[in-house]
Amino acid sequence: MKKLFNNQKDFIKHLKKGDDFAYSHLLDLHYKELCDYATSLARDDFKSEDIVQNVIVRMWNKREKLNTDISIKNYLYKSVYNEFIDQYRKDLSVSILERKYIEGIDYFIENEGDSKARRLMEIVTKEIKQLPKKCKETFLLSKKSGLSYKEIADFQNLSVNTVENQMTKALSILRKKLKNNMKFLLFLLLENKTNEIKK
Repeated sequence: MKKLFNNQKDFIKHLKKGDDFAYSHLLDLHYKELCDYATSLARDDFKSEDIVQNVIVRMWNKREKLNTDISIKNYLYKSVYNEFIDQYRKDLSVSILERKYIEGIDYFIENEGDSKARRLMEIVTKEIKQLPKKCKETFLLSKKSGLSYKEIADFQNLSVNTVENQMTKALSILRKKLKNNMKFLLFLLLENKTNEIKK
């Protein structure tokens, strides 16, 4: 700890008070090393920075609850690790769900026929139209336009984490609306067969 503060306890007290200078000092001390640590976990510079930003913003918003006896560095490292695990689990759950859809597409098309496929697509299209605006836009950019989460984040001027949250929310809503019928949801990945859905 530099001479800017008497000791770490004094530094945390300033953080708890909402001292902007203490916040800037925190970033100067730990931001880069936390990003490096997050990169060693996530293997993705963009996602790593997003993880660190989430941790720091969350800590700042809850700064009044900080314990003055903790090691702020250890606290931040542990928080970055926990945030990485949370995002990893979220990514895993979405990827497993999508993989199940993909594995069933060929079987469904072969066994259901064109007329039923069209009817199911109409049902899916109707439910997509009724998604909340941001969820619908994110979903269509991903499933219809084929953009990656990073490309969507750049286009919408949002974080990748926010895009992931919107996709998770969209899929969750559709699963409930379609009563968890996998035959309906298989069509969510057939971008080239999806009818134009007006925003």
